[in-house]
Amino acid sequence: MAVVVDWLDACRNQDVEGLLDCYADDAALECACASITLSGHDRLAAYWKPKLDGFAPKAFGLEKISPHGDGVLLDYLNFEGKPARVVFNFDASGRIAHMRCEPAR
Repeated sequence: MAVVVDWLDACRNQDVEGLLDCYADDAALECACASITLSGHDRLAAYWKPKLDGFAPKAFGLEKISPHGDGVLLDYLNFEGKPARVVFNFDASGRIAHMRCEPAR
């Protein structure tokens, strides 16, 4: 769960490099909110930079974090300050290998 907390901290601090450090080199992101799937640090950086540059005041607030199978489930406030849910899966070194986000129910 520590890498998920690091991920949230990097988001709050608008630290794109710190955020990318949380991801494996070949990490994939599925965003049900925007109906996109992407992978690789360059595409992740292009996805996250505008979101971190202009996020809402309550963004990246932690709602709930818990184990979820072999990964971690995070309920948080997204860059717009809206409730969102992310399921993270990790590689052998503990970095994010895959994440899937969607609006929280």
